[in-house]
Amino acid sequence: MRITTKVIQNNSLNNINTNKLLQDKLSQQMSTEKKVNRPSDDPIVAIRALRLRTNVNQVTQYYEKNVPDAESWLEVTESALSSMSEVITDMIAQCTKGSNEDLTTSDRETILTALKALRDEVYSTGNADYAGRYIFTGYRTDTPLTFEKDTEKKYSITEQVDNTKIDTVTHVNSLNILDINESNYLENGTGQGQNDFSIVSEQSVTQSEVYRIRLSYENIDEFTLGANNNPVPYVGIQICTGTREVDGVKERIFTDMSNVEVDGTDKATYRCASVYDNPYQNIGDNEIVLVKETGEFLLGKNVYNKLMSLKDKADTPFDEGEIRLSYEKTNWGSNDLRPEHYYACETPKEGLSLDVNEEEKIKYNKDYLLGISDEDKQTIEYDVGLNQTIRVNTTADEVFTHDISRDVEDLVRAMEDSIAMEKQVEKLKKMLEEADPDPNKPDYATIEKQLAAAEKALTYLNEKTQKMFEAGITKMQGHLDAVNYAVTENGTRGQKLELISNRLMSQKTNFETLRSENEDIDITEVAIKLSSAELTYSSALMATGKVLQNSLMNFI
Repeated sequence: MRITTKVIQNNSLNNINTNKLLQDKLSQQMSTEKKVNRPSDDPIVAIRALRLRTNVNQVTQYYEKNVPDAESWLEVTESALSSMSEVITDMIAQCTKGSNEDLTTSDRETILTALKALRDEVYSTGNADYAGRYIFTGYRTDTPLTFEKDTEKKYSITEQVDNTKIDTVTHVNSLNILDINESNYLENGTGQGQNDFSIVSEQSVTQSEVYRIRLSYENIDEFTLGANNNPVPYVGIQICTGTREVDGVKERIFTDMSNVEVDGTDKATYRCASVYDNPYQNIGDNEIVLVKETGEFLLGKNVYNKLMSLKDKADTPFDEGEIRLSYEKTNWGSNDLRPEHYYACETPKEGLSLDVNEEEKIKYNKDYLLGISDEDKQTIEYDVGLNQTIRVNTTADEVFTHDISRDVEDLVRAMEDSIAMEKQVEKLKKMLEEADPDPNKPDYATIEKQLAAAEKALTYLNEKTQKMFEAGITKMQGHLDAVNYAVTENGTRGQKLELISNRLMSQKTNFETLRSENEDIDITEVAIKLSSAELTYSSALMATGKVLQNSLMNFI
């Protein structure tokens, strides 16, 4: 093969250009500190780099954003639960004081003031928020736990309970002793005890036990009776009376007590009463009485026995022992818990009147009536790792239950009754001191009988109050246990999150190391190669220049 000068020239230029490309590649690696700057530089390194960068970005998202956000949520929850624990602990202390037999009126008033303050404080921590999101309200993070001001808005509420919700309350029948004063103590009334102060005596004061189901709210809307003794609007107690199959799925059938035989033949009947009508007396055996001010269903003996006979069957996926309490409430106080965070309920859409069509109502938590478990109710979970989540929220029904304030209200009401009767006893003693002792006049004897009746009523009321405060210690301890359990659950989640965070930190370090080893250059090695390429390039230019100086003309 004949090698010409042109061939030598072309080969030299190609080799010099190849060397220049290598020098350019090494120069780019030095400036970017990366092995590849485009996929074509090294497809295998490029593909591996994309995968490792994705892993690093995912871990960084979990470690630097999701985990700190979850930690902050748990910390705010812990702070709120700690405040709640302190309030309930103070309630236990007040219950302990109230259970003392030797209390003066001043002592009772001090306890009463403390309990009212604690009652108003108990739910305030439930409105705690994190970054503008209320932390105890499940998915409705934009809605506070309580009403923030007095509100007029009708809610139709269905509570789902069982017969453990039924308890007994002691009623002291003191007639109208508290209404006796200097001007009316000799008044003759109807002879039925209403404003008939002349018949008040020690024998007329009695006490009895009344069965009741306490609703979650006071001041329930009044109802009237319509066809078949059904309350209008719908208010009542329903029980499970069977099952049916709909689209291959079994569901329970609930029947109102007005359509249920409670003594073998007769069905339950309803009555709406005011606390001022003395509804705790003369309750029929088949009767259900709604006391609207106190929010109580009072139960006759046969109704009570029927409800207590209900029980859940272990071989079915749903609870046949469930009791449903339906009622309506329109007027809400500024510290009342919003029912949509707890129960299946419905209310008119914003801006509409209280009485609207079904299509114009907002319906909350209707799936609760299907019997879903508490674990499925509005839990919020954060993604904190690859295929790994952690629950961050504690729902209101776990700690901020209605029973806390309702138990306090029972105690407050009992204490107020005792204080009022104590003051009435003192008033009657003063009236007796000022009365004419002439046996021919009825004044002294009448007041003496009324004082004896008041002192007996006070004894009953004090015994009732003391027992309620003793029971209150146990009830409040139960509420405290629930809060402490929630604190423990929250702390367990925090510990789990800390372990996840530590593992993510380790993963982040490992992935970044692998990414660096895959993408980043060894600066020393590349610098040496670049110097060598530059030296080779210069040498090639010099050698080529000398070779190409000679041509055929130099030899002619």
